[in-house]
Amino acid sequence: MKNMEKMNENIEIPINEIEKASYKSQQLKEYENNPFIESLPPIFTEDDVLDHFMVNPRISQQDKSGEVNIRYHVLKRIKSFVQPLPIHFEVERRLSTLIRRGYLARNPLDKTFLERIRLLHELREDEKQAHKYIEDRLNYIRSTADSLSIIGISGIGKTTAIERLLLMYPQVIKHETYKNQMFNRTQITWLKIDCPYDGSLSTLCKSFFKAIDDILGTHYLEKFGYFNRITSTMLLYMTSLASLYGIGVLVIDEIQHLANSKNEQEEMLNFFVTLSNTVGVPTVLIGTSKAQQLFKGNFRQARRAASDGSIFWDRMEKDSEEWELFLETLWNIQCLKEHTELTEELETVFYEECQGITAVAVNLFILAQEQVLFDDNNVQEKITVDVLRKTSKVDLKIIQPMLKAIRNNDFKAMYKFEDLMINLDELMINHKKNITYEGRVKAAMKERLNTLEYKREDKIKNLCIELTALGIFTALNSKDIRKIVIDVVDNNPSDVKENEIKLEIIQRAMEMNQKKYNETPNKECKGRKLSLLVIRDAALKNKKHPYDYLDKNGYISNPLIEFY
Repeated sequence: MKNMEKMNENIEIPINEIEKASYKSQQLKEYENNPFIESLPPIFTEDDVLDHFMVNPRISQQDKSGEVNIRYHVLKRIKSFVQPLPIHFEVERRLSTLIRRGYLARNPLDKTFLERIRLLHELREDEKQAHKYIEDRLNYIRSTADSLSIIGISGIGKTTAIERLLLMYPQVIKHETYKNQMFNRTQITWLKIDCPYDGSLSTLCKSFFKAIDDILGTHYLEKFGYFNRITSTMLLYMTSLASLYGIGVLVIDEIQHLANSKNEQEEMLNFFVTLSNTVGVPTVLIGTSKAQQLFKGNFRQARRAASDGSIFWDRMEKDSEEWELFLETLWNIQCLKEHTELTEELETVFYEECQGITAVAVNLFILAQEQVLFDDNNVQEKITVDVLRKTSKVDLKIIQPMLKAIRNNDFKAMYKFEDLMINLDELMINHKKNITYEGRVKAAMKERLNTLEYKREDKIKNLCIELTALGIFTALNSKDIRKIVIDVVDNNPSDVKENEIKLEIIQRAMEMNQKKYNETPNKECKGRKLSLLVIRDAALKNKKHPYDYLDKNGYISNPLIEFY
């Protein structure tokens, strides 16, 4: 145990992964005096989730007027489009609670935390037999960890949502002192791994060791995961590391792969239960509809592995407000010379061809515009019903059987495509009715869009003022400066640092300023301010000090006015 703790203290963490612990006061009493909880960001609001989730790529007017081959590349920006939906808020609330409540019984200042580590160390001494009685030895230690399962069709956005939510938390936090006392510990807030395709428990353990090595620079895979190490021993070391580093939540994606392993399926499910109920680490299991077999069979016996319930993530319904807002927002990101208005007919056909599946909708929208760009017969460059149908038929040909099964509610056919099947039982259908797009969330979304536009205009205005105030771009007028600023702002993501934006604007302004000077005939320069060399020569010729001539021509500022 001492060796493991020493390893924790002296660990070298890549500088871009580490965050020094900053302890915050807690609104809830049960979260106080726990450094693992106090070092987390404050509990997020809906506005925080909106700010973090919304990715609305900008396509400027200049982009739309570019060459076809350039616009083909610009269209790929749409792939990063993310629209906040009601289910994102639900998942965020669950995840936020899972992490914090999981730490309640794992307070590193509490003696039970050290007791858990001590017992795990003792179990490792008898690593060949320990897996048989690990639960009995640790069972008396309290656990507050819950687990959550997220089940949904492929392409609906489960993994994207979880990853964006996890990134709202620092992954690694380094503690040094807490309340003026030495507290040297490394905390891993979250860890995400994929369930191996063959459902192998051994491969899962190795993925766990590698994930820790990747973020901490350790060598646990080499030390604990060598090829002839038995699985039960690796599981023991896995639980030790999870406890030692205070892992806030373990996310395991592609859980449906577990169905491919008949021999280790039950052992892995039991391990998830042990990890949650005994070691105290919350787990989130993510999978496609195929994973429902686990819930209905062995997984029902181990239902504690989903103690915080399950979220069934279905496609958006045609008449729902969430689909309406999703499509309206997506539809505005066009790269065609003529903007196509979203008519009721277009909306109907678009839904028919994507069936409310997020990934299919985004790809269909991109591919339809590509179809228009390279169609010589489409002079107007507009998205039409025929374009949508042709794009779906040709470019989405491989998934047409699946889409047809969903479109026709053909349950028999859906069973052939388990990854797309979600409405298997009444529980899921009832749950779907509960996920309505609340009016306040929709209003907040629209307000957010307006706020983004306001922030953009305010940003452009301030940058224009700053650029003009430099006084060095004498060949540029206010329209030139505004054009440069708008172009740079619109072609950079909103999260780019302001200093980088300013640098690019100044560089562009210098280039345009020089270009205008070079294009201007000499006779047009007579009315402008004389260059410094000409002023100097004129002063010397008249036996005057150059300072007087510089002052006369407006190159010398009054220091009192300048600084006060």
